[in-house]
Amino acid sequence: MLLWCPDWPVTAALREHALPADTPLALTERGEVLACSPAARQDGVKRGLRTREAQARSTGLVCLLHDPALDARTFEPVVTAVEAIMPGVQVIRPGMGVIRAKGPARYYGGEDEAADVLLRTLAAIGLTDARVGVADGPFAAEQAARAAGETGTEQVVVIPPGRSAWFLSAYPLEILEHPALTVLLKRLGIRSLGDFAALPASDVRNRFGLEGALAHRKASGLDHRDVRARTPPPRLDTASEFEPPLTRIDQLAFAFRVRAEEFVEALRGAGLVCTVLRMLLSTESGETSERSWRHPRWFDADDVVDRVRWQLQGTSTSDSALTSGITRVQVVPDVTEDLADHADGLWGTGTDEEVHHGLARVQGMLGHGAVLTAIIAGGRLLADRRVLIPWGDPPPGPAGARNRDRPWPGRVPGPAPATVFAAPVAAVVLDARGNPVDVDLRGLLSADPAFFGIDAERRAVHSWAGPWPIDERWWDPGGRVLNRFQLVDRDGSAWLLLLEDHAWWVEAGYD
Repeated sequence: MLLWCPDWPVTAALREHALPADTPLALTERGEVLACSPAARQDGVKRGLRTREAQARSTGLVCLLHDPALDARTFEPVVTAVEAIMPGVQVIRPGMGVIRAKGPARYYGGEDEAADVLLRTLAAIGLTDARVGVADGPFAAEQAARAAGETGTEQVVVIPPGRSAWFLSAYPLEILEHPALTVLLKRLGIRSLGDFAALPASDVRNRFGLEGALAHRKASGLDHRDVRARTPPPRLDTASEFEPPLTRIDQLAFAFRVRAEEFVEALRGAGLVCTVLRMLLSTESGETSERSWRHPRWFDADDVVDRVRWQLQGTSTSDSALTSGITRVQVVPDVTEDLADHADGLWGTGTDEEVHHGLARVQGMLGHGAVLTAIIAGGRLLADRRVLIPWGDPPPGPAGARNRDRPWPGRVPGPAPATVFAAPVAAVVLDARGNPVDVDLRGLLSADPAFFGIDAERRAVHSWAGPWPIDERWWDPGGRVLNRFQLVDRDGSAWLLLLEDHAWWVEAGYD
C-alpha cells in the first residue's frame, strides 16, 4: 500500500510560509523550476522552465528556493499520524511512503477499507489530496497511486493480487527511469512494459545484465524491493518532575543524579555516547532556561549533574537559593556518537579529565565563548589563517571557515613564522642612500633594501627575498594590493614584511 501526496514540496512550502492554497508558487533550483503549484500550472508554468520565463508566463508567480530539509521536516508529522494507525511505514521520499498491506487489510476488513481509513486520517491533519495505490510491489503500487484521481474522483486504486503485470503492460518504458536501457529497447522494437515483460527473464539477464534484469522484474510486476519498515529511534532524553518545586541548587543536583545516571546508562546500552546535550529547566513561575552544552569527549553522570548546577548558577542566582523553584529538568542528547570511537586510552585519561573539568567549569561561569582555542584555517595573510573557536567545539567546516585545502595563491610557503603579530607593526626599509624602498606598478623594486628598522632602531639588511605580490579581490573597490618580503637583519633574525600603499609593516617574525 503506497501513499502519495502530489506536489509535496509545494505543499510543504505553502504550509511553511502560510500561503493560500491557490497561490501560484514555483520552487526553483539552479535557476530552473523544480516544482510548481496547480495555480502556477494553469498559467503555463511547468517543471524545467527558467525562472524568468516562468515569471513571464505568470505575473503573480511566487518563486522560492527548494529546501529538501523542509520537505522532510514537514512530512514527519504525516508519517507519525500514519504510524499511529498502521505501524511499519517506509519513507521512500518526502511525500511518499509505503506500508505492507496485509496487516492493515486484515485489521480493517480489506484493502479498500484500510485505504479509506488512511485517507480519513490524513484528511484530519489537512491533507485532502492524498492518493493510495495497492499492488503486488512498491513500483506497481506507485503507478496505481499516480493513476488514482486522473480519470475521476477516486483517490484509491487497488490492483488485485497477481494482476500488476497486466496493469503495467500499457505503460511506456520511460517510467522505468533507465534512459540508456529505454533507448536500446526502443531500437529493438519494444515500446511498452508489456512488450518488455513478455521477454524471457534469462535472455534479458544475459543481454542487459543486472540492471536490465531488475527493470524486467519491475515491468513484470515483481518488484525486487521489499518494504523495510521504519524503526522509530529509541527515546534517549530524560526528564524529572519536582513537586514541590526545589529552591536549592544542591537539592536539585542531588535529586537529578539518579536521572543523570539513567540517561548515561541508556546511551551506553544503545552503544552511544553524548557529546552535545541540550538542557531545559522550567521554573514554578513558567520561565524556561535552555542551553546547549558540548563536551570534548563525552558526558558521564557527573558531567550532566555539573551542567545542571552551572546552568542554574549562571542565571544570576546565589549558590544557596533560587528566585523561583525548579519544577522540571529535561536533558536531550543533541549529538551522539559511537561508543567505540571514545574508548579510554591504554594508560588512562586522568590528566585530560582534570583539564577538561577545569575548562568546562570556566565556561559554565563565564559563558561558552570564554575559553577559546586556535585552529589554522586557509588564507593568504597569516592573521587570516588564525581562527579562534570555543573550547570543545569541533573545527568549522568549509562553510564556516576558510578551507585550508584550497590553493590560496600568495600565501607563504614552507615553515610558517613562529611569532605572528595581532596587528602589523609599522616599519621602515631604506636603500643604501637612506631613501625609502618602494615597488612600482610593474612589481619592480626602486632599490635593494639595505637597512631595516622598527621604531627608531635601524639594522643592516643581510639578505632578502621578494617581492611576492598579493592582489586580493581585484574586482572589489575594497580589495587590497600588497607585496610580501622576507628579510634577514645583521643579527640573523628573519622577518616577514608587507608593503601596502607605500608603507612597510612587519607581519611576523621567524624564531
